[in-house]
Amino acid sequence: MSSNAPVPMDNNALQEHIAAQRAAGEGRKLAIGVLLSGSGTNLQALIDAIEAGELDAQIKLVVASRPSAYGLKRAEAAGIQTLTLSKEMYADPLQADEIIASELYRAGVEYVVMAGYMRMVHVPLLAAFPNRVVNIHPALLPSFQGAHGIEDAYNRGVKVTGVTVHFANEVYDQGPIIAQETVRIEEGMSLDELECGIHAVEHVLYPSVVQVLAEGRVRVTPNNTVDILPA
Repeated sequence: MSSNAPVPMDNNALQEHIAAQRAAGEGRKLAIGVLLSGSGTNLQALIDAIEAGELDAQIKLVVASRPSAYGLKRAEAAGIQTLTLSKEMYADPLQADEIIASELYRAGVEYVVMAGYMRMVHVPLLAAFPNRVVNIHPALLPSFQGAHGIEDAYNRGVKVTGVTVHFANEVYDQGPIIAQETVRIEEGMSLDELECGIHAVEHVLYPSVVQVLAEGRVRVTPNNTVDILPA
């Protein structure tokens, strides 16, 4: 983003703006950009929810960190604009995030939705979208942070794990938590079965959280927690 760009609204200001528009009867769709690295099943869940009329959103841009990401094919099949950054472009992660932020801003994106994006986001992106970068994690944060949340929970022998949707910040997997859903680990359950259960919950929880954002009901408190206002 250029130095002449306006200072972006943080989550609370944008949510208040969205709520006011909806209260005034203005039909609006939340403009989102999706970041992914792999198969894009959570992207597909968002696309399906939009097509079913369950999610008041429009996906403006899909950014992939890998040219081979199958999520790109899902985006193209849905007629969504895509951008791929090669491994070489990530040699300077700050510059890469500057490019991503610029392209998302140009596309008119209001919220950035990370859907299996296997890279940490940095200040250029976080500053362009303050408390407006959303991530999904396959465990109940703050437990089992990192890239192997499902396997780590399974190997630890916990009886309940789950899925967390949170705002991303400068500290990996420690941003304000928006929503969580539990998944029980039954006796004899295999790791593959747990992964399937986690992904099934993700595909329901993520669109529902984006819908709450689309309704202007999410507020980040001074204590860095999240309040969901009643519908």
